[in-house]
Amino acid sequence: MAGNGKLYGVLALQGDFEKHQHALERAGARQCEVRTLEQLQAVDALVIPGGESTTMLRLMDYYGLFEPLRDFGLTKPMFGTCAGAILMARDVSSPAQRSLDVMDIDVERNAYGRQVDSRIVEIDSTIGAIEAVFIRAPIIRRTGVEVEVLASYLEDAVLVRQGKHLASTFHPELTDDTRVHKLFIDLVEQ
Repeated sequence: MAGNGKLYGVLALQGDFEKHQHALERAGARQCEVRTLEQLQAVDALVIPGGESTTMLRLMDYYGLFEPLRDFGLTKPMFGTCAGAILMARDVSSPAQRSLDVMDIDVERNAYGRQVDSRIVEIDSTIGAIEAVFIRAPIIRRTGVEVEVLASYLEDAVLVRQGKHLASTFHPELTDDTRVHKLFIDLVEQ
């Protein structure tokens, strides 16, 4: 079984966290929802789903999870999609906001446009061609020297890795393809 007996948490404050739980299960990993500090302390790796990053920040503050999440990301693997990638970034623009600062990337929020500008495209990646669902997606405007670009769209990085962290500006959980989640599981197992 994938996951090597490790427990994968999915931050369940806001966003479509259930889709990530199902994707992790289909990829062979044990998973659970994370809403409390105790649940966060019990997991080996964490997925931060898409959603609304400012709402997620408010909820992190309300539940006292902002600093624990930042500390978690300094020592344990994280995978952020869309809003999750925004929250993991070093710098956020359009508008500027706080972030966990666990990946050396700069992200521009809603950079592809409004909801009506959302799209589904096929992109090339280091794991082959993948379907990418962009919904009010951010763009990664800068990657640090330790960040590996795994996929690009319109010449911008959309799937990146730094150590055991993974971030995507699209929503792999909204497709039947579990390769991006499996990639995160493989990073955690290494």
